[in-house]
Amino acid sequence: MRVDVFSLFPDMIERFAGASLLGRARDAGRIDIRVHDPRDQATDFHRSVDDAPFGGGAGMVLMAEPIFAAVEAADPPRPLILLSPAGSPFDQSVAVELAALDGFSLLCGRYEGVDERIRLGLCDDELSVGDYVLAGGEVAAMVVVETVARLVPGVMGNAESGVEESFADGLLEYPQYTRPAEFRDMTVPDVLVSGDHARIARWRRAQALARTRDRRPDLLSARGGLTPEDRELLAEFGL
Repeated sequence: MRVDVFSLFPDMIERFAGASLLGRARDAGRIDIRVHDPRDQATDFHRSVDDAPFGGGAGMVLMAEPIFAAVEAADPPRPLILLSPAGSPFDQSVAVELAALDGFSLLCGRYEGVDERIRLGLCDDELSVGDYVLAGGEVAAMVVVETVARLVPGVMGNAESGVEESFADGLLEYPQYTRPAEFRDMTVPDVLVSGDHARIARWRRAQALARTRDRRPDLLSARGGLTPEDRELLAEFGL
């Protein structure tokens, strides 16, 4: 998969993409992350990429000319996605859709946003990572790239990790435990050390349902609520 990121702070993206899981995936050729600085396409001495908004107001706006030029010079994979608070919500289902592509591109907003002609004439889509305002789209780009990369075959060491974690089935993930079995008078649930893998699977499913019911009922509602089988499973474990 090829992912192109357009950012006024390319070093932020490069450092992130070179570390940990992403860094190993890049080294192995699983994902090709290319970062482009629109300032390289600026035409004045100061490498200007922003200007005051028409009509007045606070802040600066990213100019259309250098952004268009940067994208056209790179000829990146489509869709080109603008990261902005006005975009549709980015969630695991969107990550799955992007992971099925051969590539996509991200444009990081800055300042008061981008010239509307960038949104209308250059970008294919618009995403938001949450209902809050960041200083720019770089952190949002990192969120999108890492979330999608984890779903690319071969990126994660254990392919099952991406299947069983939070949101993969519209539920929060079940509780996890590791050694030691007892720590400060807190013990691992007996079922997890029972060796009964079928019962462990049922317990984990029940815990995921209960945790989602208690913490994120909106996720359960989106799945149509608890089924009779779900309620029976919760009752089996006293949840």
